[in-house]
Amino acid sequence: MRVAVTGGGGFLGSYLCEALLRRGDAVVCLDNFSTGQPKNIAHLWEFPAFEFIHADVSVAADVPGPIDAVAHLASPASPPDYLRLPLQTLAVGSRGTENALELARRNNARFLLASTSEVYGDPLVHPQDEEYWGNVNPVGPRSVYDEAKRYAEAVSLAYRRSLGVDVGIIRIFNTYGPRMRLHDGRVVTSFIAQALSGKPLTIYGDGKQTRSFCYVSDLIRGLIAMLDSSEAGPFNLGNPEEWTVSDLAQLVLEITGSDSEIQYHPLPTDDPVRRRPIITRAHEHLGWIPEVRVADGVCRTVEWFRSRAYDDGPLVTVADPEV
Repeated sequence: MRVAVTGGGGFLGSYLCEALLRRGDAVVCLDNFSTGQPKNIAHLWEFPAFEFIHADVSVAADVPGPIDAVAHLASPASPPDYLRLPLQTLAVGSRGTENALELARRNNARFLLASTSEVYGDPLVHPQDEEYWGNVNPVGPRSVYDEAKRYAEAVSLAYRRSLGVDVGIIRIFNTYGPRMRLHDGRVVTSFIAQALSGKPLTIYGDGKQTRSFCYVSDLIRGLIAMLDSSEAGPFNLGNPEEWTVSDLAQLVLEITGSDSEIQYHPLPTDDPVRRRPIITRAHEHLGWIPEVRVADGVCRTVEWFRSRAYDDGPLVTVADPEV
């Protein structure tokens, strides 16, 4: 296939581009690097089938020549990013999704929407399956991301119902791994950055709130399975193993060997208290389940960060992990 990947310079987008190229597909990566990074895709230029277009898809998503699929991953994803870029986040979720859908429609191509567990908001139902409509504050600070993705789902299925576009939607739960920005504000990388630099690990709330952490390689397998299918979804993609934030902090301290203390701060507005996906649909329709244990994935992520230099300063080397 020839696949257009919007947001292909981001954390997940770059992995998707790489996985498609390695299996023999051609890839057109579109990104304006508002939150992605050129270094994420620097190694992909060795593939003759890789193309890059510098583009803001909320303005236009134009790809010359025929394409077989569009994977729409473009969007700020971490709270610091979408709170810093609220209008851009709303634009890429609305106009950007519409432009990507039009690209798919013109080419009679498969369209994959990367949605999010944030459509469930601070859920009143636990665990969450795809039938749950969510508990989202439409005017809260997080709404710029939550509602952008909810609109993206609505317009995508409208294109499927009204225009026959081959749309598939997946809802991504917390995903982590190498190639994330060290200070992007999500909990796994925040804890790793703080532990490796000897700073206190900051927990917001009492630490009993839960998340479900999916390693990046597992998530990418799910994206490709959905891209290759004709399923509409939405399907949850995430690790159904539920972790408290406090337990994650202790795991990071154990893996890094850090003696950082833990500090507690007030819980941010509308921050979800519990998150755990039911993945029955993804298992039944895509044959997908996550395989990487959280301890193993965090260990890989720590080692990746240890092995690299960063623009925001060197890391303090601490004891080797014993897991």
